[in-house]
Amino acid sequence: MTRLLVCGIAVMDYVHRVETLPTVEGKHRSTSFERIGGGCAANAAVGAARLGAEVTLMTRLGADATGDELAAMFADRAITPAFARGGRTPLSSILIDSRGERMIVNFPGLDLPTAPPSPPEFDVVLSDCRWPEAADAALRAALDRGVPSVLDGEKYTPEPLAALASHVVFSAPGLRDFTGIHDLPRALADAAARLPNRVAYTDGPNGVYWADGPHVPAPRIMPVDTLGAGDLWHGAFALALGRGLDLIAASTFANTAAALKCTRAGGWDHYPTSDELENA
Repeated sequence: MTRLLVCGIAVMDYVHRVETLPTVEGKHRSTSFERIGGGCAANAAVGAARLGAEVTLMTRLGADATGDELAAMFADRAITPAFARGGRTPLSSILIDSRGERMIVNFPGLDLPTAPPSPPEFDVVLSDCRWPEAADAALRAALDRGVPSVLDGEKYTPEPLAALASHVVFSAPGLRDFTGIHDLPRALADAAARLPNRVAYTDGPNGVYWADGPHVPAPRIMPVDTLGAGDLWHGAFALALGRGLDLIAASTFANTAAALKCTRAGGWDHYPTSDELENA
């Protein structure tokens, strides 16, 4: 079984479903509500585990009841913990409209630890940028061991951190933020010129675009809920690299997993399994 180390943020999500996303101030009514686990790294870890990876999650949880609850949720999903505890756990309030689009307000936590635990044995690394000290340690460990590493390039990605990863996959907003260039093909070329390894960006229903490489389109679907789809993409892609798949095959695997997730409303228990992906 492929051993995946995922490093970054875990969040408790408060999810409201609404007909349309608010555009003005005032009171707004939701049609349903869920309190679920979330966060870039946490979503990727759970998604990869459901796809067959042996996952260790290196994350920070508050020394509070919410941190205890998240830790129990990870244990229930066979995620091996590499936690640092202290301070207050990150939270997000999320609105999802009838088309599956979302609006997120995030509290990133308070007084969380900075020093990471020692990385365990692994075959591949995935990290976001929300815990820079741990991301740096994990990506350097991957370099030392000569194994693949993937950086989830959201907004505020530090260039020195991105330079450590064998594969940097930005979101479209993350790529624009990193380069300061709005036109995505130009932004991709700029990022690729600045970073030493493989660089790409994901663009939702349009799939993934690799610099000096292929465009790998996504399956056509009717989306119901896009929450966590990009995080799941990164978890599935890292798992595929760890299994030895080439760039196109790994991208196709990740595209299919993320697309299947978007056809379902709900949190971690609705992420696709390996059997479902094989039959998709």
